[in-house]
Amino acid sequence: MAEPVRVRRLTDQEGQKLRQIVRRGSTNSVRYRRAMMVLASAGGNRVPVIAKLVQAYEDTVRDVIHAFNDKGLACLDPRWAGGRPRLLDGDDKDFVIQTATTRPSVLGLPFTRWSVRKLAAYLRRAPGRSIQIGREALRVLLIRRQITFQRTKTWKKSTDPDFGAKLDRIEYAIRERPDRIFAFDEFGPLGIRPTAGVCWARTGRPDRLPATYHRTHRVRYFHGCYSVGDDTLWGVNRLRKGADRSLAALKSIRAARPDGAPVYVVLDNLSAHKGTKIFRWAARNKVELCFTPTNASWANPIEAHFGPLRQFTLANSNHPNHTVQTRALHRYLHWRNQNARHPEVLAAQHRERARIRAEKGIRWGGRPLTSA
Repeated sequence: MAEPVRVRRLTDQEGQKLRQIVRRGSTNSVRYRRAMMVLASAGGNRVPVIAKLVQAYEDTVRDVIHAFNDKGLACLDPRWAGGRPRLLDGDDKDFVIQTATTRPSVLGLPFTRWSVRKLAAYLRRAPGRSIQIGREALRVLLIRRQITFQRTKTWKKSTDPDFGAKLDRIEYAIRERPDRIFAFDEFGPLGIRPTAGVCWARTGRPDRLPATYHRTHRVRYFHGCYSVGDDTLWGVNRLRKGADRSLAALKSIRAARPDGAPVYVVLDNLSAHKGTKIFRWAARNKVELCFTPTNASWANPIEAHFGPLRQFTLANSNHPNHTVQTRALHRYLHWRNQNARHPEVLAAQHRERARIRAEKGIRWGGRPLTSA
């Protein structure tokens, strides 16, 4: 009579490793089931008993035991073979990804973007390297390599020679003088027209806004001021931009800190912010103007707060005139200053800040991200 199949004597290291796998492993893991077979056999259990314990065929248990006796713990990670051989190696996959991330016009093709069908067809007849790959396999490969179909974005690189110095000054004021720093900018133009948005409605019956093609109310500009330390936003609508309007906004900022100590105001390089009258007034009243670098208005802290302003007052609106629009805007400002930490306000600010970062490719108030 043949001897029953069982594992050889385990070493101390093998026993500890198997026990660790059984205690910590998942019941759906191949390593866990195979470690159970080996430990059960080492404990004196016969093959039929082990097969019932792990819900496997007896021949499978015997194969695992023989494999352990030959290879040791390496048998816990089987390397199954078979199936259709791979058609693409690593170099072929890299070539596919390189082609997908290259503009078709660079390769001499008469279009500006790839579709999966066009990319697969080009790979089949690529000069000097033909790759046969189906559309679904191509789609899966792109997803695994984290290549997705995305909307193109634009950005403008700052050419300011004092780029670093200006950002350092803004960062210093935000970090060291948070209760003395303010931000100012204009938001607009604000026209009178129905503006699409989102709202709850019955399926197939969306809320509709009238269409208009005539602009008879002209436009307005919201001159906004923001206190970084108090997290407070205020402002007023003006018919147009100008140095006098900017000076009036700066005076309201100075009035917010009437103690006479210096205050810092972050603003962009609009010509209406750089009048001689503004510089003279700022010098007399201890107001330090911190201009953002050229083409880098994203460094202004107020920019992230214009997103919620647009979302909560303009989207899904149909104001009949500027008076009604202004009242709605100021109602929101009153509510926003009383609910500055409201989850929806914070979420809208986060989305706007992320949009600004993504478009510019740099962190707010920081340095350009290093390219890969």
